[in-house]
Amino acid sequence: MSSPANANARLEDRAFARYPSLVGRTVLITGGATGIGASFVEHFAAQGARVAFFDIDVTEGEALADELGDSQHKPLFLPCDLTDIDALRKAIADVKAALGPIQVLVNNAANDRRHTIGEVTPESFDAGIAVNLRHQFFAAQAVAEDMKAANAGSIINLGSISWMLKNGGYPVYVMSKSAVQGLTRGLARDLGPFNIRVNTLAPGWVMTAKQRRLWLDDAGRRSIKEGQCIDAELLPADLARMALFLAADDSRMITAQDIIVDGGWA
Repeated sequence: MSSPANANARLEDRAFARYPSLVGRTVLITGGATGIGASFVEHFAAQGARVAFFDIDVTEGEALADELGDSQHKPLFLPCDLTDIDALRKAIADVKAALGPIQVLVNNAANDRRHTIGEVTPESFDAGIAVNLRHQFFAAQAVAEDMKAANAGSIINLGSISWMLKNGGYPVYVMSKSAVQGLTRGLARDLGPFNIRVNTLAPGWVMTAKQRRLWLDDAGRRSIKEGQCIDAELLPADLARMALFLAADDSRMITAQDIIVDGGWA
């Protein structure tokens, strides 16, 4: 039997889907400088989309934009603190001015900082909601009029399987991520008459550099092996390829859904 490492290595040899409907489409990705978000930026740019992305990490954001400079449309990086809603609105207006009406929104930004129940204060609670949930609503609000005018659009809200697994150790994060699914369904109902689709993309334990550095240990590897049905590492690209499908016209009748990409864990 082949090892998970060999299975992941073979991904580089595969030919994955191309989506003609994404060519030239303006796509906004929040939290796009590193991790899963960076993979979203890379994959949408490779499809020929006009990609803009926000992040507070200026160094990594600029480096990624430069790295992808030979794409059909070089991604536009704008530094932005998404917990500052006025700054978020201005940055979205700047994207529209530079690239045209936004047709795809990927609400990716989040912070899964570990914390205990006892250490949560009203201030840290509000901060957790702001970084993991609140900006998703206001970003959707800001792009909705463009999508209504086009009578089309796709909003992809990043959730998590953490609350489905009853994970402990970060209660405000888990609560925020469970609320994303309620946000998705409410938006899908209100925006559906305008052919705007809204879905939740819920990752499992994705092996980003941050996860490997901070939390992946032997116990974690055992949990993955026991929990997932597919014995292979879940990679950022696995999420990005699903996001491409949800953004493309191929998924035109899929909305208000929770799309789980986790190797069969939840």
